[in-house]
Amino acid sequence: MPRNRFQDIMRHLRFDDRSNQSDRAKTEKFAAISSVWGSFVTNCITSYNPGLHITVDVQLFPSKTRCHFLQYIATKPDKFGIKFWVAYDLKSKYICNVLPYLGKDASRPSGVRPSENVVMRLMEPFLDKGRNVTMDNFFTSLSLAHKLLSQKTTILGTVNKICREIPQSARHTDRNEFTTQVFSTTAAMLTAYAPKRKKTVYILSSIHSMIQTDNTTKRKPNTVTLYNTTKCGVDVMDQMVREYTVRTGTRRWPVAVFFFFFLLLLNIR
Repeated sequence: MPRNRFQDIMRHLRFDDRSNQSDRAKTEKFAAISSVWGSFVTNCITSYNPGLHITVDVQLFPSKTRCHFLQYIATKPDKFGIKFWVAYDLKSKYICNVLPYLGKDASRPSGVRPSENVVMRLMEPFLDKGRNVTMDNFFTSLSLAHKLLSQKTTILGTVNKICREIPQSARHTDRNEFTTQVFSTTAAMLTAYAPKRKKTVYILSSIHSMIQTDNTTKRKPNTVTLYNTTKCGVDVMDQMVREYTVRTGTRRWPVAVFFFFFLLLLNIR
């Protein structure tokens, strides 16, 4: 394609009807691309049957376009961007479901944690099928484990050491290296593992009925081993999107979002 034609297409690329965009934007922050985005998400959900393991995490698409929901995340390689909540199939890295972060969610039920609401919305099409969802400590909670287990879905995730749901007897950090302590409820099991002195990793799991350690020097419990195996979905896709990118610079956030899901589709294994 000639360069001039490509530039002309990019200049006039639109995803909605501008005649009523301003009215819709008052109640819908994603109005400029909502129709195309809705079709994309629907196709992601209906076009693929994911395996037993799904990974839920946050993904930041690098962008410095002007929009009200641009985010800064210091821990990401690209600090500024548009944030998405994503659910990936572990084996294929296929994107099963995705939600844009647009600020405070007015549709969130009263009394439900924002993180729990995100996971339940992402997993809604895939519940009651015996799947497991892996997540980090932003999402993991015992109440979420109960909700998912009631819909035949298990949970595996790290827990923040300051989480109120961690029993007091598990909070001490002066453990010997490579030791494991296990706590259980009717819904899940909490593993406290010390990979080194004065450092403890907490894993909440409802997929395990028994905690066992391996025969290596580090004596890792099976909860930690499975978490390390199943958590990589979003990280791998992040790396692939950065290395095999076709995005180009733009000042319009709808075009940036278009490149986001275009890249996701290109990098499916």
